[in-house]
Amino acid sequence: MTIATYAEADLPPALAAQAAALEARAWPGAAPGHDPALAPRTMLLLDAPGAVAAALTLLHKEIRHAGRTYRAAGLSAVVTREDVRGRGHGGRLVAAARSALALRPGPDLALFSCDRGLAAFYEAAGFRRLPGAVLVGGTPQDPLATDAPGFDKVVLADFFGPTHEADPAAAFAGTRIGLYPGTVDRLW
Repeated sequence: MTIATYAEADLPPALAAQAAALEARAWPGAAPGHDPALAPRTMLLLDAPGAVAAALTLLHKEIRHAGRTYRAAGLSAVVTREDVRGRGHGGRLVAAARSALALRPGPDLALFSCDRGLAAFYEAAGFRRLPGAVLVGGTPQDPLATDAPGFDKVVLADFFGPTHEADPAAAFAGTRIGLYPGTVDRLW
């Protein structure tokens, strides 16, 4: 097993097709690809030369929160090939993504939401829940929040950069966080 990382625009076509097929099976009808303004980087776990076992995309943008500007990154489109699920491949890739984000220079924090039932999976990779936090995606004119009717989401994070708070998670827990990644990746 090897991990490969590419800027989404530089992803070799054969690997891009496999990752897109995995995403299409997991989220039928969703448009492939990510907003280039979010500097998407695709991470792949390859179980044989050229065979994608798991994939995810890291998205990046600055956010303003509680009077400060943070360089934020988020996980998007985390998916594992159906025939190899349950073997720890997705967890291995998510942990590798967290480690990659922690490298300096890098983002100040990773911030994303997931279905409540998947929170323990991300916690096992080193992320932590932000109790009571709500991510607000979309745009300010057309927001999409993780507490919208029908959603059962939790917000997870990890903090990497220098912060002014003794406990940086405290600045985010219990708050509405204006992520606003746009109309393509409405909630990463």
